[in-house]
Amino acid sequence: MNYRRAFQVFIFCAIASLIAAPRLRAQDQQGQQQSQQQSQQQTNPPQQTQKPSLQNPQQNAAPAPPAVDPKEEAAFKTFYDMKPATAADLDAKIQAGEGFVKDYPQSRYREAVYSTLAGAYFQHGEVDKTCDAADKALAINPDDLTILTHVGWMIPHSNPNTPNYDQDLAKAEQYEKHALLVLNSLPKPANLTDQQFADSKTAALAESHSGLGLIYFRQKKYDVSSAELQQATTTEATPDPTDFFVLGVDDEYLSKFPDSVKAFDSCAQITSSLQDRCKQLSAEAKAKEGAAPPQKP
Repeated sequence: MNYRRAFQVFIFCAIASLIAAPRLRAQDQQGQQQSQQQSQQQTNPPQQTQKPSLQNPQQNAAPAPPAVDPKEEAAFKTFYDMKPATAADLDAKIQAGEGFVKDYPQSRYREAVYSTLAGAYFQHGEVDKTCDAADKALAINPDDLTILTHVGWMIPHSNPNTPNYDQDLAKAEQYEKHALLVLNSLPKPANLTDQQFADSKTAALAESHSGLGLIYFRQKKYDVSSAELQQATTTEATPDPTDFFVLGVDDEYLSKFPDSVKAFDSCAQITSSLQDRCKQLSAEAKAKEGAAPPQKP
């Protein structure tokens, strides 16, 4: 599957172009919006002084900072415009980002740089650095939805054998829970229609519930994982097959075999690398359902 909710209607900044875990999120209309937004962003790089929006949901605008050094502007544009296509390109992007925050530690652009670096580190397999960059972005803007929603989703999709994995999962849970608080109180930006705002908010809420679902699955909390993934899959227009897959496993652990079959069947209806596996697991869950003793009324 392709990386989940890459550059949603929410316009999750440059991080979505860097991360490696797959997600099935592409929709034609969203793709058109993505191209338009990327073009606008390349012309006008994101600044932390912009008004509250889905990209920058700060409630209190900070005073305008002093004029930026032309060298800083050029360095940020060079970094921002880098589109890694190879491992060497990714290394160069990381090096450029690290150099930027070292040379311009008080830059107005450092939140965007740290946000992008978080995705690049994740693609590089460096989860600790992903979390470190995320924390630095959140220190600037605690309500940064790019970090809260997207990095909170990425962490439980990383290798569970990585060092400090349990601590990283706990951090991801904090990210997603705070994202839900921000999303539930987020005002509609003036540049979005009511429908656009509702659709993008629904997508972001689904991603947060998806992230929490996998976090709890990793922690073997199958009941709360199931509840979160039910929310993720029932609100999304194009649910992720991984969510259905994990939901099926959750419900099988809970001996909720009819629900498990339903989740695996939903997964099997989506073209992905999990499709054949979900068909097999659905058949196995049906067999277990038939062999299970009848439930008491």
